[in-house]
Amino acid sequence: MKKFIIPISALFVTGVAHAQLSTTENYIYTKTYLDYSGSTATKTSESVQYFDGLGRPKQVINIKASPLNKDVVTKIVYDQFGRQTLDYLPVPQTGTQNGGIYADPLANAPATPYGSEKIYAEKQLENSPLDRILSQKQVGNAWDNKPVQFGYDANIDGEVKKYVATFDYAAFTSSITLSATGYGANQLYKNTVTDEDGNSTIEFKNGKGQVVLVRKMLNATDSADTYYVYNNYDQLAYVIPPLAVAANAVDDTTLNNLCYQYKYDDRNRLVEKRLPGKGWEYMVYDKADRLVLTQDANLNAQGKWLFTKYDQYSRPIYTGILNSPPGRVQQVAAVESMGSNIETRAVSGFSASGMNVYYTNSTAYPTSNFELLSINYYDTYPRYSFNPAFPTDILGSPVLADAPDVEGRSTQSLPVVSLVKNIEDDNWTKNYSYYDLKGRVIGSYSINHLGGYTRTESELDFAGLAKQSVTYHKRLSTDTERVITESFEYDNQNRLKVHKHKVDSNPEEILAQNDYNELSQLTTKKVGGSSLGTGLQDVNYTYNIRGWMTQINDPDNLGTDLFGYKINYNQVQGLPFPNADFSNLEVKPRYNGNIAEVSWKTLTEENEPLKRYGYVYDGLNRLQAGFYQKDTNPSAQEYFEKIDYDLNGNISRLKRSAELTANSPTALLIDNLKYDYTGNRLTKVTEEQIGASNGYPYLSAHNTITYDDNGNMISHRDKQLGLIQYNLLNLPNKMTSTGTKLVKTYANIYRADGTKVSKTVSFNGEIRTTVYLDGFQYSFYTGSFPPVTPMGLQFVPTSEGYYDFTTNSYIYNYTDHLGNVRLSYTDTSKDGIIQPRSYMVQQCDGPFDPLNMPNCIDYWKPGEIVEINNYYPFGLLHNYTTTTQNAYQYKYNGKELQETGMYDYGARFYMPDLGRWGVVDPLTEQYRRHSTYNYAVNNPIRFIDPDGMKIEYADDPNKSKKENRELRREFKRSQRELNRSSEEARNNWNTLVKSKNVHTIHLNQKDSEGNLISNITEPKNGYNTETGGGTDIYIDLNKTTSQGVDLGTNIVGIGHEEGHAFRFDQGKVEGDYEGNISDPNYFFKSLQHAANVRQTEEKEVSHIENVIRAQIDPTGTKILLRQTFENAPNVTLDPFTGKIKQGTVNLNVIKPGYDYYKKKK
Repeated sequence: MKKFIIPISALFVTGVAHAQLSTTENYIYTKTYLDYSGSTATKTSESVQYFDGLGRPKQVINIKASPLNKDVVTKIVYDQFGRQTLDYLPVPQTGTQNGGIYADPLANAPATPYGSEKIYAEKQLENSPLDRILSQKQVGNAWDNKPVQFGYDANIDGEVKKYVATFDYAAFTSSITLSATGYGANQLYKNTVTDEDGNSTIEFKNGKGQVVLVRKMLNATDSADTYYVYNNYDQLAYVIPPLAVAANAVDDTTLNNLCYQYKYDDRNRLVEKRLPGKGWEYMVYDKADRLVLTQDANLNAQGKWLFTKYDQYSRPIYTGILNSPPGRVQQVAAVESMGSNIETRAVSGFSASGMNVYYTNSTAYPTSNFELLSINYYDTYPRYSFNPAFPTDILGSPVLADAPDVEGRSTQSLPVVSLVKNIEDDNWTKNYSYYDLKGRVIGSYSINHLGGYTRTESELDFAGLAKQSVTYHKRLSTDTERVITESFEYDNQNRLKVHKHKVDSNPEEILAQNDYNELSQLTTKKVGGSSLGTGLQDVNYTYNIRGWMTQINDPDNLGTDLFGYKINYNQVQGLPFPNADFSNLEVKPRYNGNIAEVSWKTLTEENEPLKRYGYVYDGLNRLQAGFYQKDTNPSAQEYFEKIDYDLNGNISRLKRSAELTANSPTALLIDNLKYDYTGNRLTKVTEEQIGASNGYPYLSAHNTITYDDNGNMISHRDKQLGLIQYNLLNLPNKMTSTGTKLVKTYANIYRADGTKVSKTVSFNGEIRTTVYLDGFQYSFYTGSFPPVTPMGLQFVPTSEGYYDFTTNSYIYNYTDHLGNVRLSYTDTSKDGIIQPRSYMVQQCDGPFDPLNMPNCIDYWKPGEIVEINNYYPFGLLHNYTTTTQNAYQYKYNGKELQETGMYDYGARFYMPDLGRWGVVDPLTEQYRRHSTYNYAVNNPIRFIDPDGMKIEYADDPNKSKKENRELRREFKRSQRELNRSSEEARNNWNTLVKSKNVHTIHLNQKDSEGNLISNITEPKNGYNTETGGGTDIYIDLNKTTSQGVDLGTNIVGIGHEEGHAFRFDQGKVEGDYEGNISDPNYFFKSLQHAANVRQTEEKEVSHIENVIRAQIDPTGTKILLRQTFENAPNVTLDPFTGKIKQGTVNLNVIKPGYDYYKKKK
């Protein structure tokens, strides 16, 4: 009998302000103050949402929201069954009606950037009350016949393997077997999604809603399968990635090399895990479920643990390394013997690792045999002798003190001081934070490990955006202070318009002047110069109907632009088959977001040809080939990369060519690499291209690559790396090169937070040291042959490149869509014009006289291009330009190129010649079907692989870096206020931070129609009721209303959404409906189930919200308890007609018998 699953839409939204100010239309009018003069609003963001007679939204107007102060309107329509099957993009209007409704808001669409494109997405729904999506077409004419398709079915006999896991608590052992029969027919729900390019993903779930198998189709017959195996306690015990599935075995070797293994204690807490290619890791919690001790395989071999201590509010106060060999069970007993396991502030405290600590060290584990790594202080500033003078005023704003003022305001609950030790020595960095009277960070003071400092001051406007920031810096306390001053100007909707920059007393430079189209997309950026209205370069951006960037300038028509770059998605302009050796690999249009081609051109050579890469992908969206073409000789087979993979995405073969040489019809191969593996660990690379040069080293006998128990690569002798040592963060702190020459060593020093503070390269008596201090980068040299480049302070980054202190000049970077530095330039002559090539000038003696020419000398001056970089698809540089060897080595993805040829990404080092990392991904559990070492899920043209966090922030691509940074700062301020005010919210937040699931914070983002997304939380893929799952949390930081009442703060809404995320994380949200279609009430029950789950969740989370409200305002006079949740979905059956009735209901959310203000049941 066929079974069906009804997926539940889990979009949970906090209440919004209601107003009824019109007698002819129903609407909600929202006004957000963006600036305030003290008596009136000088800038506001206003919108109106109109409703039809059934209470459904029908039009949203963002009043004067466009750059030209015109209305931007989104039309909302429904089909005959009341379903929203068409989703329109927002349309800028010809003027403003000051909130009045538009009769035909789409009329102006052709005159906007949309032109003749289709401006709505459409969904095809099945003909049943389930309203399941069968297909979905995106906006744009090109996508009209490229839908995403959805299928719903049940498994057939033998389609899915069956793994059986058992856990024995008494022996604390886990076992797994592979059934010979597999799942029988109709035992699993089967959902299929096929994207615009025909790539299919099939997900199988059991009757409990647990994902059993995710199948990615390589082609019509081959697939990459990832199995999720649950034990007899319904805990996720094993994850079997594709390569292990293909092995068709679950022996210890396969499990340890390729699989994920998990063990839980009797409180369902993850306490032991083993990731592919790593040893066992252990976790110990206290009675409050706080993670106290962690130990990886390397620490286990050393008898060490990482520990964290907490205060009474569960805030981490200090961390360190415990020297204690006993196993996990003994450590659990030691932790639980401490009772509450918290420490408190102390006047005298204790000393450790060269630092005084003003906390107790007697009431939380451990109390001895440890080294400190970090110390955090909250509420009040500790009285250290090295404290900087407390600023009472920063750029005109009074600074919040730790003693309450007359209105009771203080730094209570705010983080005020953080001390972080270097891992490799006992030097410390001391960080201080200063706040304005609203609790916003307006200043910081960081004393570095060398005794100098970096002090920042910010002037914030009413909305929290920076108007001005000043940075003061010294490397040593005796150095001359350097001062960086920046100012920012915004338009009527707080879009960044002008960014100015000044170094010391030098003239002010205008880094950027931004212009936007009526959709608020950045269209022109004037970069550099000193005059408003002009720039050294005008950088123009264009976008397609999907909002994807398609051009940076126009490479076909550069004019005075130094660089042009074009991205093709659904069109191909180069050869479809550029390489005759790979006639089966076609460059073809892509519709699912993959990039088909990029082309570029620079203005550095006369008649320089257009250059292009065409890309080929497999069914898993992995890059198969990048074919380079010059329009003058597109079949020359230059600079291409051809890649083969195993099922986990480990590269098995890589071919790479160089530039075309004289008297050769095609370019020669420089690499023909064969990769050998044990599990995901690369153990040997064999260069099969005899006599190859310039790529991977060719050797007559290649060496074995070795690893430690954490999966870190500790030797790679092909690269002359004889020994690589790692610190406790799995960061390389020493590398030794042992080739035919003298030994070269690389030594790095890191802080305990993972920040690299110095790098030293020693070779043949020469020592070069690089110092990294808050963005300021220094170089120093000791030896017999000092470099030509002056030593000392080298540069500091800016939003558009960097400032070079050695030449006292601004260097500007052209970057592509991946952040790769492609071309850098500077105005050496200070004439406001960039000379791309060397040029001739005359130097003459005497006054100008056309009849009697003075003595003149012709000479050539170099152009003002600093460097040009072109990259292979996986990041290897084509070649070095003559100026590539300067101090600024940030190139691929904007990361620093190391002397070893690797790129330092912060958390890991990347090898672009091999297309993989040397250590295991710290977030590998979020990408279990992929190899733990692969780069950017093997699609480096679309993705980059930046550092990750469990809680991460998703930057809005339509906002500047500065705007995104300011939004994160404002959210963190609100989060600190929320955590300070509510224990309930603080515990929820700490759970999300420590979770293995990824929860992404989206701040003030707009949807595809240009509307600001209200507070809402939705689950990521992979949620189930046993293991929980990650979420996307959308926060409108301007929203302070709830149920029509302005609370004066946004923290209640934030707490509500994090309550939803907490319940998803813990697997508390009920799963999908399970039922048989033969049930005559099947459709009614499925719809009612979805509505009931939504009601239950809003009741539970509104209860969490009320606990938070009561803790924020224990008097209950300013922030009242929430009584109801309005307009929750409701499904009933008409007893007379038997028809299904869908409506809404207001829920009473006060929990009976619960005393919110005393928190007693």
